[in-house]
Amino acid sequence: MSTIKDVAALAGISYTTVSHVLNKTRPVSDEVRLKVEAAIIALDYVPSAVARSLKAKSTLTIGLLIPNGINPYFAELARGIEDYCERNGFCVILCNSDDNPDKQRSYLRVLLEKRVDGLIVSSVGGDTEAGGLANVRTPMVVVDRDLEGVTADLVRIDHELGAYLATRHLIELGHKHIACICGPASTSVAQMRLAGYRRAMQEAQLAVPEHWVVESDFTSPGGYQAAVGLLDGTPPTAIFAGNDMIGIGVLRAAAERNIRVPSDLSVVGFDDIQMSRYVYPALTTVGQSILQLGEMAAEVLLRRIAAPAASAVEHRIVAPKIILRESTAPPAKP
Repeated sequence: MSTIKDVAALAGISYTTVSHVLNKTRPVSDEVRLKVEAAIIALDYVPSAVARSLKAKSTLTIGLLIPNGINPYFAELARGIEDYCERNGFCVILCNSDDNPDKQRSYLRVLLEKRVDGLIVSSVGGDTEAGGLANVRTPMVVVDRDLEGVTADLVRIDHELGAYLATRHLIELGHKHIACICGPASTSVAQMRLAGYRRAMQEAQLAVPEHWVVESDFTSPGGYQAAVGLLDGTPPTAIFAGNDMIGIGVLRAAAERNIRVPSDLSVVGFDDIQMSRYVYPALTTVGQSILQLGEMAAEVLLRRIAAPAASAVEHRIVAPKIILRESTAPPAKP
């Protein structure tokens, strides 16, 4: 691989002059600049990003830690983050922890060793442990999931309110037998969404039998297995799913049992991933634009990178809205 000294030798000038041309740190004549550019092309020279970052004290890169790369929610979130960063001259290094705290710590160490300018983190399950994030001094934005013991800017949807709205929608349709398949109890997201479901049921003075609250992971297979347990007994007339992936698993379990959605069973998800619009029936859900949430997180981080101590920690809690589709209807009459 060619070096800056190779470029200087071919151009017949000093390597410090080549450096001035590359970094625009001192005016040079057009003749010298053209010689340098010709030598760069001839040698296919690529400037060292590491060397330039050491001098500038900035790598123009951010690290993005997500817990589950196959969950469409995080794919859409990452796209929003990447789009905003690209427009503003930053690159994104994506790391998927597979819901493994040890893997998250390992990736975190790698990102910090690479001197990323900032971090956007959606942490793994077991939020209270925070996956090694509590002592990070690099500018950081936590997205989607609150992290106990971590002081950082935060961008997330109002999980509790969204679950409340979803359950209220089912109640207003006339449902009284409403089950909840929540996410992993170790995550703050699942805890807040379960709290919203319980609040709506309590306000409507509706009973919540213990077996109607089922823990699952945030996946379609998890939602499917949880739904099998609910639907093979005395089934509820409606299910609030802790996210859209769980809801898609519920639709599959219902179809296998010839339970018609929404005639026999109403289903509401959470997140509004793109896939929820194209399953059959299309899934009623609550959420906000995931792409916009990603862009918001990136905006907050780049502002923090530019002025690390400019303001107090910022918490942006985005209000959700219900998106009505085909998977909910009033309960069938006896």
